[in-house]
Amino acid sequence: MKQHLADRVKTLTPSTTLAITAKAKELKDQGIDVIGLGAGEPDFNTPKNILDAATDSMLKGFTKYTPAGGLPALKQAIIAKLERDNNLTYAPNEVMVGVGAKHVLYTLFQVLLNPGDEVIIPIPYWVSYPEQVKLAGGVPVHLEATAEQQYKVTAEQLRGAITDKTRALILNSPSNPTGMVYTKEELAEIAAVCEEADILIVSDEIYEKLVYNGVKHFSIAQLSDSVKARTMVINGVAKSHSMTGWRIGYAAGNAEIIKAMTDLASHSTSNATTTAQYATIEAYNGPQDAVEEMRQAFESRLTEIYPKINAIPGFHVLKPEGAFYLLPDVSEAAAKTGYESVDAFAKALLEEANVAVIPGSGFGAEKTVRLSYATSLEALEEAISRMDKFVKSKWQD
Repeated sequence: MKQHLADRVKTLTPSTTLAITAKAKELKDQGIDVIGLGAGEPDFNTPKNILDAATDSMLKGFTKYTPAGGLPALKQAIIAKLERDNNLTYAPNEVMVGVGAKHVLYTLFQVLLNPGDEVIIPIPYWVSYPEQVKLAGGVPVHLEATAEQQYKVTAEQLRGAITDKTRALILNSPSNPTGMVYTKEELAEIAAVCEEADILIVSDEIYEKLVYNGVKHFSIAQLSDSVKARTMVINGVAKSHSMTGWRIGYAAGNAEIIKAMTDLASHSTSNATTTAQYATIEAYNGPQDAVEEMRQAFESRLTEIYPKINAIPGFHVLKPEGAFYLLPDVSEAAAKTGYESVDAFAKALLEEANVAVIPGSGFGAEKTVRLSYATSLEALEEAISRMDKFVKSKWQD
């Protein structure tokens, strides 16, 4: 039988992060001592109180379908969290729970975009943003934020990129892959442009709890009621509570959009996994000590490894303010070690130095690689040592 793939999947770019992680695992399975700095997930187990809540829910027989948009009790826990942490007030019909923040974003773009609608995506970006926009028939419009501007787009840049086809702006703060955090003042300038142009703000705040050096996260939806009304806040427990595999994310915002997302989810996933929803109720309603302990561990690692990464010849990196990634510009190191591209350099690091990093091309930043410090300090220091020796052994003046 002749097979035909839908046109919508023919332009998809496979996830760079998952591809590198898979290659590193393949080498590990061959007995090679590979240090993986690619995965975007905490290296801690989910806190015990959350595990216990999940077990308890199963033993009580809470293993059936739930409403498509999430358990009422979970929606209330999310609403309480948004009020407590962000001073934002939402009603249950303004919250939708999905199978991870990625699924929530995918669903949002499916209900939001018509063919040809444009979505502005700052560079560097999380790898799935442009692919999800394209899958919904939209057009990604990339807006480059340079290292000189701390990888943050300006209001002036945004104004220049908006057309009559612009539907939304994606804002990710703290950022994956840069770790940069927008200030309240920067957000206010961006919000003013979005209000002028009457476009939606998609605010991805999944790394909200992971901020360092006294930096505070501020949600753009906190600026005013009018900004909140045009903002879809995207969040979840994957990074904050080390629950990546549980797959629980949510959107909070306009009730009409939330209803459309819920209706679509009812035909695609039915509901997020019931047990994971009960676990998330505990994650938000229970003690938050483990969240802070993990944050402190990441900050300690960052403090320790940042100067060592910057000391590798040809590595130039801004110190991040959040998340758990470093995004060094390694174009000089690649050129001086005889590689025609950073992608080739990253491939050699994996195959020869046995260190897995993510080429920045997957994030729209071709001169860079992304390094995750969501692993032990011992592994990080060994990886840095290997990369340093690799570069120095091949350096050509």
